[in-house]
Amino acid sequence: MGESVTDRVRKVMESASVNQATFAETIGLTPDKLSKSLGGVRRFTSLDLARIAEFGNTTVDWLLTGKEPLRPAVAARAGARAIDEVGRGRLQDLVERFTTAHEVIDLLGLSPDLPKLPAVRSDLKRYVDQGVALAEDALAGLAAMGSPTVSGLDTADLLQAMEHTFGVDVAKIGLPEGIDGAAWQADGFRLIMIARTDVPTRQRFTLAHELGHILAKDAQDLLTETHLSPGHQKDLTEVRANVFAANLLMPRSEISSVVRKDDLTDEQLTALVVRFQVSPSALAARLVQLGVISAETGNRLRGLTTQTCHWLTGQSDLFEARKTWSLARRLPFRPAQLLYEAYLSGDTTLRPLAAYTGVDVDEIRELLEPEPIPAEGTTTTPDVGEGDLVFQP
Repeated sequence: MGESVTDRVRKVMESASVNQATFAETIGLTPDKLSKSLGGVRRFTSLDLARIAEFGNTTVDWLLTGKEPLRPAVAARAGARAIDEVGRGRLQDLVERFTTAHEVIDLLGLSPDLPKLPAVRSDLKRYVDQGVALAEDALAGLAAMGSPTVSGLDTADLLQAMEHTFGVDVAKIGLPEGIDGAAWQADGFRLIMIARTDVPTRQRFTLAHELGHILAKDAQDLLTETHLSPGHQKDLTEVRANVFAANLLMPRSEISSVVRKDDLTDEQLTALVVRFQVSPSALAARLVQLGVISAETGNRLRGLTTQTCHWLTGQSDLFEARKTWSLARRLPFRPAQLLYEAYLSGDTTLRPLAAYTGVDVDEIRELLEPEPIPAEGTTTTPDVGEGDLVFQP
């Protein structure tokens, strides 16, 4: 006969070397209720199990099923920079944060149904053609959800559109040095992590590249990306993801609608860099590939920087705004919302939300449950001396 939930709860208690009374107090139960639950008279509630999992540094899933939590291995990439043990540990800690939140949400029965993803076309043998077709399907999906042209979306809005359309959680956080992005997908869970950086165009291309891996279902293991170099990768799945990103961010149809002459001026080229929010190198490669500009013009464009292109078009303030956003930390909103709603309904404590956000429980409680406003007729304003300035809203 296999282990029961009660057996695993007893294991947690034994591992902590505490007696039953102390254990009951720690997890918020009376000794009588704990005794009844351990004896099979009373069932452990979801809140009980959440508290026991927190106390035992395990998961509710393990308490219920005995199944060890699903954690990905970091996939080795041809030509990718090796991650040292410190970086690998930090990356695994980040993944742990997101997967633990997902597991709590799933076990509480709050996981939303994820939208169906476009699939790689089996009739296309070349990975380049697969990337093009996948980008066309993704653009159609975004358009169906009401998104305008991709170039009309700043990266913040593009990121939210991707989350909404494809059911992927996107985190913009500090990744180990040398890693631009990472992606992982499992049943009911799709995650993209992009590094905070002062190079907004690299971050935008990485976001699109990682989405390409998710849509192609390449990210069954945790994929990590060092500095992406379109045209230089040998791994065919990387080639497909790069082609996907180029076609998503710089669609042929949109380029055709704005580029009407073969002899583009430098002013027009720099304006296109600002419009498509890509690096001059990425734009040059795309325009040369489409036959819009010559290789010589492409080389000239590659000699510029994104910042210079914004400056030459009189939009240096726009570049600074984009850089500021790309440096800011951002966690996916949906898990935080679901964990908070579960707390409000009494299904879990604030600890899962605290672990997800990286904010101390007491600080979260203070933010979510501020001190009550004094009753009418009372005042907390200190005495003001004559001559003091008093400002009222």
